[in-house]
Amino acid sequence: MRPGKNLDELCYPFIYETSSLCDFEVVTDELCGHIGAVLSLLPAEMTDIARDLDHLQPLAFHVNGSIRGRLAIDEADLAWLQGRLAHYRSEIGERINGFVLPRGAVPVPQLHLARSAAKKAIRLLVRVEQEGKIVPMVLPRMCNMMCNFFFTLTLVINQRRGFTEIPFVSKSYG
Repeated sequence: MRPGKNLDELCYPFIYETSSLCDFEVVTDELCGHIGAVLSLLPAEMTDIARDLDHLQPLAFHVNGSIRGRLAIDEADLAWLQGRLAHYRSEIGERINGFVLPRGAVPVPQLHLARSAAKKAIRLLVRVEQEGKIVPMVLPRMCNMMCNFFFTLTLVINQRRGFTEIPFVSKSYG
């Protein structure tokens, strides 16, 4: 497939590439959209979470362009996110130590979707590297931490609302 001359028929310049890099860019675009959805659905009183997601959303787009373009994520970004993750983990304490069913009122489901998109991005980074592109480790580290951050936020929001998670106990793993 090749794009035609009508730019209205082309949503993204690299959309017809067969590499995993384009798939990674599409997934990180999805991730950024999930973060935007969470922001639009957050209760007004959760200003701390809104402020952090407002800071994190552009970082998702910086992750997006950091392979094809210049690396736009650095150790300072990781340190910021690590600090925010520690902050929210201290709020929930040792309440959850395993898997839970992804439940809760909006924007909790959207945070779980963002978590899944971050995982997809990590898997695609593995493929991108496998295809011969250099993937700076700061990118999968950031995506892993985003995944953990989104999960932690689901617990924080549910706790603030008095919602109790349902633990998931796998029959597959003992």
